[in-house]
Amino acid sequence: MEIGKIFHTTIGGRDVTIETGKYCGQANGHCIISCGETSVMVNVTMAKQPRPGMDFFPLGVDYEEKMYAVGRIPGGYKRREGRPSDKAIITSRLIDRPIRPLFEKGFYNDVAVVATPLSVEEDISPEILAMLGSSIALSISDIPFAGPTGSVQVALIDDKYIINPNKDEREKSLINLTVSGTEEAILMVEAGAKEVSEEQMLQGILFAHEAIKEQCKFIKKMQKEVGKKKQNIEVYHVDAKIDKDVRKFADKLMDKVLDEFDRHKRDAKEEEMNEKVFNHFADILEEHQKDIANSLYNLKKEKVRAKITEKGVRPDGRSTHEVRPIWCETGLLPRVHGSAVFTRGETQVLTTCTLGTVGDMQEIEGLHETDEVKRYMHQYNMPPYTTGEARPLKSPGRREIGHGTLAERALEPVLPSFEQFPYCIRTVSDVLSSNGSTSQASVCGSTLSLMDAGVPISAPVAGVAMGLIKEGKKVTVLTDIQGLEDFLGDMDFKVAGTEKGITAIQMDIKIKGIDEDILRTALEQARLGRLHILGKMLECLDHVRPELSKYAPKILSLTIDPEKIGDVIGKNGSVINKIIEETGVKIDIEDDGQVSIASKDEAMNQRAKEIILGIVEDLEVTKEYLGTVTKIMQFGAFVEIAPTKEGMIHISKLSKDRIEKVEDAVSVGDKVKVTVIKIDDKGRVDLKLIENLSKKAE
Repeated sequence: MEIGKIFHTTIGGRDVTIETGKYCGQANGHCIISCGETSVMVNVTMAKQPRPGMDFFPLGVDYEEKMYAVGRIPGGYKRREGRPSDKAIITSRLIDRPIRPLFEKGFYNDVAVVATPLSVEEDISPEILAMLGSSIALSISDIPFAGPTGSVQVALIDDKYIINPNKDEREKSLINLTVSGTEEAILMVEAGAKEVSEEQMLQGILFAHEAIKEQCKFIKKMQKEVGKKKQNIEVYHVDAKIDKDVRKFADKLMDKVLDEFDRHKRDAKEEEMNEKVFNHFADILEEHQKDIANSLYNLKKEKVRAKITEKGVRPDGRSTHEVRPIWCETGLLPRVHGSAVFTRGETQVLTTCTLGTVGDMQEIEGLHETDEVKRYMHQYNMPPYTTGEARPLKSPGRREIGHGTLAERALEPVLPSFEQFPYCIRTVSDVLSSNGSTSQASVCGSTLSLMDAGVPISAPVAGVAMGLIKEGKKVTVLTDIQGLEDFLGDMDFKVAGTEKGITAIQMDIKIKGIDEDILRTALEQARLGRLHILGKMLECLDHVRPELSKYAPKILSLTIDPEKIGDVIGKNGSVINKIIEETGVKIDIEDDGQVSIASKDEAMNQRAKEIILGIVEDLEVTKEYLGTVTKIMQFGAFVEIAPTKEGMIHISKLSKDRIEKVEDAVSVGDKVKVTVIKIDDKGRVDLKLIENLSKKAE
């Protein structure tokens, strides 16, 4: 008896296996997708009926990282997986974004997609398999999904594009590109890049689409063989008669609303119009309020889009290529290490930069053999007051995590190496006011705050969000979209980069995909918009501050022999704690012997460095050292040159003149300058006093 079905395909030169029908029999759709030793299980389910009063599509996507997949036990007190990591959240979003547009409008049944990596090898990314597996599970299920979609990662090495690169290839690549789409068009793009050109990025996306087409053909063959018949789910539509009546009554009223370019005045006029409409239909309002509200929304959407495509007039009166007015300021917060405000129209973001030491780096527990460490962290917050709402504050959600990661990706390529700038860096973007494209405003604000903090970035980075209105063959690309254009439009295409090239991209499509011509137009229009924004930023601050804030830690770095790390630390930390107590510095030592010394007092940094070098360096005959008298005997004095090194000054070497007692020359605790005159075969050190610094000070 055959249980389940196994399918085989090839992606990026690797064999991929999909197994279905053997496990998870109560899910609407299921598969286990494997490549090498990486396997991901995906299950999709659908509620039989919509929840009462539901007026949106409740799609839930969860990428569940399980530490057993890499043979590890989770950390923490409970030793079980807790909240999803940022990477898991980003992967959940990557799965969600291309499949969401492929459910019919008015479909309100809950749909849940759960992707669980079961086994993970370092060279084969489970994230891309989870994306592809989700499309397969939905496609062969009875859930009404208008897929399939395909998904691939792309690397660019030596002008050659590579599908689903391994770990080494990802590290060498100029781009880290993820693309999803159908056989006909692109649906989603996510990318980080090292200042690549628009043409390089475009060719990478098109290269990805060719592989996606093959995936979609393969999934369709699976559908024919094992796919379930799609359920006939009733979707919500506005009542036709009510829609006709509402449009007839509200048509001219809506025109007057949309003729107002000022957002706040327009919102006020819209509230007045809604009140008139609801009063006019008061006799059916209780039963058909949802139909009336949706009819008004559809009328507004059609008119806004028509004004843009037919007249080239945007809701705020701008041209299609025009960026909203920009102003910036830096250095506004005296106690922080770097600060900046970036304002574009009604969107405003405050970003601060904080510099820390190696010990401040973020440790990340995830699906890899060892925990990762992040040197640069960008975090994004958007409290309710930014849109005038009065509701409780909540912890960062998926949107906040996603926007923070996008800005982090945009800025990473221009940051100095740790060897050039031995600091941990954290930027925090707090949105102060929102009307579209806050994520890209946070990119701009972060650039300025880094420059204000004195971080020697290689080039300033700016970001801009592009929109799209597509009505049949009429296509209009919009630069710097605001909230209404995002809400009523067909695309949100964020592009960040330097004057030289692109560093990050995020694209989401609400329609069933876009083609090469639209992509090319959007990328070029984004480049022009980005250069305009960069110019405005540089008018505010055109160079990196030459000095760090006086409140930032000053860091010294040195490298010691890893075998001597134990000497610096000492038994139970006795040596390193003594150095910290004496100097007040913070010391971080890595396993490779890299030592970072940090404090606000550069003199104490230098003193700590001298002590550490004294510990790890072998003593040399004739070389001078600073030390402390630790013990006095009749025949001489013992001096600690370093926490683990001691020598003895014979009484005859304490002075040029004859002295009766050792105490005539030195006392316990005196700081002295000595020279090494002999080291015997047992390692005993003979010293000669050059100067008693403590006596001199008296």
